[in-house]
Amino acid sequence: MAEIAVTEVINRLLPLLTEEAILLRGVHTKFEDIKRELLYIQAFLKDADAKAEKGDTISHGLKAWVQELRETAYSIEDLVDEYIHHFANRPRRSGVIFDLIAKLKPRHEIAFKVKDLKLKVGKLKEESSSYGFISSFEHGSCDTINVPWHDPGVISLFIEEAEIVGIESPKGELIKWLVEGAAERTVISVVGMGGLGKTTLAKKVYDNKKVVERFVCRAWITVSQSFKMEMVLQNMIKKFYEAMKEPIPEGMDAMDEISLIGLLKKYLEDKRYAIVFDDVWRLEFWRFIKYVLPENRRGSRIEITTRNVDVGCDIRESRFHHVHNLQPLPRESSWELFCKKAFQGSCCPSELEKISIDIVKRCAGLPLAIVAIGGALSTKQNNELEWQKFNESLGSQLETNPHLESITKILSLSYNDLPYYLKPCYLYFAIFLEDYSINCAKLIRLWIAEGFVEGEKGMSFEQRAEEYLNELIHRSLVQLSEVDHVGRIRRCKVHDLMREIILKKAEELSFCHVLGDEDSSFNGKFRRGSIQKGTNTIAMENRNAHIRSLLLFDIDAVPVLLTGISFTNFKLLKVVDFEDAPLYSVPEDLGNLFHLRYLSLRGTKVKMLPKSIGKLQNLQTLDLKHTPVDALPIEITNLKKLRHILAYSYHSTLEVRFFTARGVHIGEGIGSMLDLQKLCHVEANNGRGLIEELGKLRQLRRLGIVNLMEEDGQSMCASISNMKYLESLVIFSKDDGILNLQTISDPPRYLRNLCLQGGLSRLPDWLPILQNLVRVALVNSRLSYDPMEVLQALPNLLELFLSNAYGGECFCFIELGFQKLKVLCLSDMKRLKTLKIHEGALPIIERLEIGPCPQMDVPSGIRLLKTLTRIDCFGMPREFACSMLPQHGQNYPIVEHVPNVFFHEFHADGQTILSLR
Repeated sequence: MAEIAVTEVINRLLPLLTEEAILLRGVHTKFEDIKRELLYIQAFLKDADAKAEKGDTISHGLKAWVQELRETAYSIEDLVDEYIHHFANRPRRSGVIFDLIAKLKPRHEIAFKVKDLKLKVGKLKEESSSYGFISSFEHGSCDTINVPWHDPGVISLFIEEAEIVGIESPKGELIKWLVEGAAERTVISVVGMGGLGKTTLAKKVYDNKKVVERFVCRAWITVSQSFKMEMVLQNMIKKFYEAMKEPIPEGMDAMDEISLIGLLKKYLEDKRYAIVFDDVWRLEFWRFIKYVLPENRRGSRIEITTRNVDVGCDIRESRFHHVHNLQPLPRESSWELFCKKAFQGSCCPSELEKISIDIVKRCAGLPLAIVAIGGALSTKQNNELEWQKFNESLGSQLETNPHLESITKILSLSYNDLPYYLKPCYLYFAIFLEDYSINCAKLIRLWIAEGFVEGEKGMSFEQRAEEYLNELIHRSLVQLSEVDHVGRIRRCKVHDLMREIILKKAEELSFCHVLGDEDSSFNGKFRRGSIQKGTNTIAMENRNAHIRSLLLFDIDAVPVLLTGISFTNFKLLKVVDFEDAPLYSVPEDLGNLFHLRYLSLRGTKVKMLPKSIGKLQNLQTLDLKHTPVDALPIEITNLKKLRHILAYSYHSTLEVRFFTARGVHIGEGIGSMLDLQKLCHVEANNGRGLIEELGKLRQLRRLGIVNLMEEDGQSMCASISNMKYLESLVIFSKDDGILNLQTISDPPRYLRNLCLQGGLSRLPDWLPILQNLVRVALVNSRLSYDPMEVLQALPNLLELFLSNAYGGECFCFIELGFQKLKVLCLSDMKRLKTLKIHEGALPIIERLEIGPCPQMDVPSGIRLLKTLTRIDCFGMPREFACSMLPQHGQNYPIVEHVPNVFFHEFHADGQTILSLR
């Protein structure tokens, strides 16, 4: 969409015109004129993009106008960045005359290009008037620009019962909520992504005999994105009167909103009514309509279907309100539905079974996709090669095959409804591999580096980006693929078919270009490149010099274009992600990438960074996790915008189940890097000077220190006292020596994660003060007393890991102890014999990990832990495991309520995992 490109360039120009006025001397006024013209055009872009996507008579010329505007915006951004790059990297020469000549030539060239672009923008502005665009300023914030369209979901209302699979369970639950229960008005919302079958399910429930008999006064209202409240109210009145077989009030069409509400409330005040609002998109709709429908204690019911989790959850105002999160079809139901459509209910031919299973897997339980793709394949011959071609070209099939038109339309609605600031964030998912589970923290850092995240007072960029991600999740556009016990989203993904749609859109917009196995070169003026499963045969040329981001995924060899001195050809790069690439060194000219904001060498074989890295003045993220890099150049302290230094690796030992960490050496001067949010891990053996400098980093959210010596403990405590926003703290002592950490005068109250590895004479006095702790790990603490008395009082603790933390024989879990703990891990405590678990302790524990603890007996108190779902025993004696076997195990009655019990046995080749169930 042109809106994305123009908004990006305006956001680029605004700070440039205020902060770089001296640099732009001679062309400042022309850039100001361009900005003014673009701001004018921006007001019409929402309408322009909406019309360009419709198949009307003006779409061809309009699309050309939108494309030219987008390319012009990109050219402006390129020009600005090239100009800044030139002046930031020009060599310092002695001699006033020589320096003046060096400055004049590029200024003359830039002035000529700016003049040309100013004329282009002016021409585009003039042409815009011929398309009759509607300014976004002419609409209220809750309105949607009214472009005529056909609702692709209407057909869901007319699907025959025999064609539906897998809805019996949710259908039964919804009917029960409708016809049973209290007399109070009850609201039910059905939530899920587009294409899951929300409308189909709701309609089958609405037409169910029990529902029809209970609610004579009922109405079905399709709301959609383009609703107008007066029309909704009129429609409700008509449907209710028709259901009751009464004449519709005269003059209703001429009534205003207030009169319609009055009429509706009066009509329903003595009736038991049921109403379905299908396809609700806006919170504002429910917040308005709930006051229109009377609460008359006659057993009335309201049902809402929505893609937006926020809409669904907003109705939860009392115990009479229910939310049903509609899930994708399970594998068996997906297969049954596919066979119904593709083979008219017959069995799948054996020669097509493998490819059919693959196609169904790509549908990921989405009924809309299964039905449409199955229907499309039913028109083809049962030929394996033809079906394979269809599967491999599914992306283009979604655009051209009329049988799949409904998938594209329905899934695209959610993308089109996004506000402009979320569209580039969502398009970014197209860069990643199909079915790829994306690290959320990494995704957030990439968004920030790309410039997608708008600042907001009182919030860090990372917090704002997390809000963006949550909004995409709540809109059912992004799926959760990993959530930890703390409830934090670790990994996410998009539905494969949604990825195909946004990948096509991203390539149309020159947003990104993806190279797969069979591609050998990039084409077009794209902004971002993603090399996936490729080799070093990929070619890039100088015509790709405008590229801003380059990401590698699952490649066998680093492309030739990324070796040697080639970085000089791609001077506008902002993002370079070489994670897990077979890369052994980084060229010295890395420092020429002045605009670079994100550099990831995670998992590569790179051992050393060039000194030129100190020239990357815009770098925000440096990711060196799991690399051999053990020291950062002293020049790193020049990078004042750096927010994340991730440079550590862990080595774990299965037998004792704890890990050692290695960090990087950083020289003096780190205290000047005031924007740092994450610094992990740093070698502390540079001495007290480094540790004292850490106290200047007051914006840190995450800190990791390794090899801390006992004598430096007090200085470490003083520095931590300055870190008010710290959320995660990891400290490893040198050679498992003593950690002297008693004297933190002002412990960081937002701390959520704490890991201490090293000897402790006692638990720090400040630990019980940290009411927000959710994770605690104590390793090699070697305490002489039971630490549970302190730890079990932490009100929000969810995970506890203790390894060689205690030298005694018994842990005691008292009544009401560990009220929120979900995961408990006890490892490498050689003298530990028993766990005393009292009634009321660990009331919501889900997982227990034990071992190696060679003297421990199976704790009898486990029988009290009714919420326990899994026990893992690591390196325990075989007798310990055998005693829990179902048939003859003497301790089986203690654990028989636990559905999953596993025994991990270590040997020279690794470990063997045995299920005791």
